[in-house]
Amino acid sequence: MPAAPARSSTGRGAGKGPAIPQLPWRNPKAAPVVLVSGPEEVCAERAISTIREQLKAEDPALEISDIRADDYTAGTLLAVSAPSLFGEPRLVRVSGVEKCSDAFLAEALAYIESPQEGATVVLRHNGATVRGKKLLDAVRAGTGGGVEVPCPAVKRDSDRYDFAAGEFQAAGKRILPAALRALTSAFADDLTELAAACQQLISDVEGDVTEQVVARYYGGRVETNSFVVADTAIAGRYGEALLTLRHALASGADPVPLVAAFAMKLRTMARVAGARGASRQVAAELGMKDWQVDRARRDLQSGWTERTLGLAIQAIARADAEVKGASRDPVFALERMVTVVATRRPFGA
Repeated sequence: MPAAPARSSTGRGAGKGPAIPQLPWRNPKAAPVVLVSGPEEVCAERAISTIREQLKAEDPALEISDIRADDYTAGTLLAVSAPSLFGEPRLVRVSGVEKCSDAFLAEALAYIESPQEGATVVLRHNGATVRGKKLLDAVRAGTGGGVEVPCPAVKRDSDRYDFAAGEFQAAGKRILPAALRALTSAFADDLTELAAACQQLISDVEGDVTEQVVARYYGGRVETNSFVVADTAIAGRYGEALLTLRHALASGADPVPLVAAFAMKLRTMARVAGARGASRQVAAELGMKDWQVDRARRDLQSGWTERTLGLAIQAIARADAEVKGASRDPVFALERMVTVVATRRPFGA
């Protein structure tokens, strides 16, 4: 996931955006008030941990306190942020601001008007509700000398690819493009697991991380991954696709993500099919990566036409409904979908 560059705005009011710096989650900075916003918990945890490490490096005597905004005792924020007898710096981590109590909201609004000297208060709001919006607006308007660290959701393939690439780049570790694609495909459904896999490879592997290394560590996962099933069917290898599907199901794969992988691949192929121009140009127009365009074009060369793309997309839509409850036999729904995609013909034809 690309990190947004730090920026600052002096404009205030509706339509002018935040008046405080917006810092990338990989490189946050401590401030009297730090708003860590957005739904991606992995990124939020990294940002808060980095701030803690920065403050701890500056003064090992750092005092750390944790507060739950939804289970708040009046007076706690002021008590834990107040200077101690020996004046140690304080870090106050506040979780659950999206469901904060009235007592916390009132005291936090009062606090940011006059933050305690030597204290860093980190407010974690995941954006799940509008609760606490008055506090967020006040922080974003510049009250309290705060900064914001946005942690937007990582949803697209390209975002996961960028996230994993950033993990290796931050560690100064080289991973080959094919290995990075294999790794992100193997952990397409869980960013926390992808982050853990990246860190394991970074810490365990000497030298470059290759596709063979990824296969050695996560071969079982890669082999039964939803995207491997989709790739095999899209390539037209019918028998192999059915065997791969059964292997995936036997390994515990969920039918819903399996269908989602097919849908993602076919939608990408359909979008790229009508596009003309160099890969970089098409990628920029469609909001993709160059390699995604190249891959979709290679997939399309295995006998796909406008008619067969439409047929496959219809089969995937039917399977999607069936694995979500419209059918009593999700396995048959998956096999029928794989059959249509791999053979490019209506089921039973």
